[in-house]
Amino acid sequence: MAVLTGLCLIVAAAACERGQPSSAPSAAPSPSAERPAPGDHRLTLKHNGLDRAYLLHAPDGYDPSRSPALVIALHFFPGTGSAMRELTGLDAKADKDNVLVAYPDGQGGGFNALICCGKTDDVGFLNALTDHLVQTWRVDPTRVFLTGISNGADMSFRAAVESAGRFAAIGVVSGGYIGPMTTPDNYIPKSPVSVITFIGSQDRNDSVFEAGMRTWQQRLRCKPSPKASGVPGVTRTMARCADGSEVSIYTIASMGHSWPGATTGQFAAPTAGLSATDLMWEFFAAHPRKATT
Repeated sequence: MAVLTGLCLIVAAAACERGQPSSAPSAAPSPSAERPAPGDHRLTLKHNGLDRAYLLHAPDGYDPSRSPALVIALHFFPGTGSAMRELTGLDAKADKDNVLVAYPDGQGGGFNALICCGKTDDVGFLNALTDHLVQTWRVDPTRVFLTGISNGADMSFRAAVESAGRFAAIGVVSGGYIGPMTTPDNYIPKSPVSVITFIGSQDRNDSVFEAGMRTWQQRLRCKPSPKASGVPGVTRTMARCADGSEVSIYTIASMGHSWPGATTGQFAAPTAGLSATDLMWEFFAAHPRKATT
């Protein structure tokens, strides 16, 4: 147990945060020929010589002529795209709004984010996946969004900074703008990327996540101000930044390393008082990609 605890402290955003068992890869259907259509698709995309697997959910109302938005959801470590799908409930939101949701599998159960895990070119993979879905599934390139929890949340920040102009906004849950890679003052997006994030005050890394958000806002010259959350024990700030992006931060006093509002899955927090899925969905809808000012 001491070894496991030590590992959790080193890998600040890892899924072993609370000592719970990781989600084992579940049996998945064999990859099928890629024909854009409604339904659930188990697909692969070759990148840097690797066949990268992902689940893609296309709603019943999927219509390529309507240029759907895209949400890419990144799992915790160690985890899988199917575990992320179970946790977030994003498919139900997508079914109502003609939105595609992609759930990539990280290599070795994780993504090469800011402090963990591995050496795979996951920024390049997310760029290639986005470009592929824009071309093949006719996704609207101005409405591509990233979300993630823990390791996947950290990966969302890395991709926001290093992927020029691809992502309009990111939804960050129990993760942050952290680690040595973020030390340089110029480690910021080159075009506007809005951020909504959820931080649990009982998370052992909450002070690190909060410090990272202060740094992000200082570098982008954001002006935060408190806003009513409408939920006891939840504080909220909103900020407009000099590049036209916005930052929304929810701090949840009673929550640890979890996805607020989730009712199933390893990191569910059904009593958090709010739904990260609902709030980030509204945030994404209101924040299509902005042109560089």
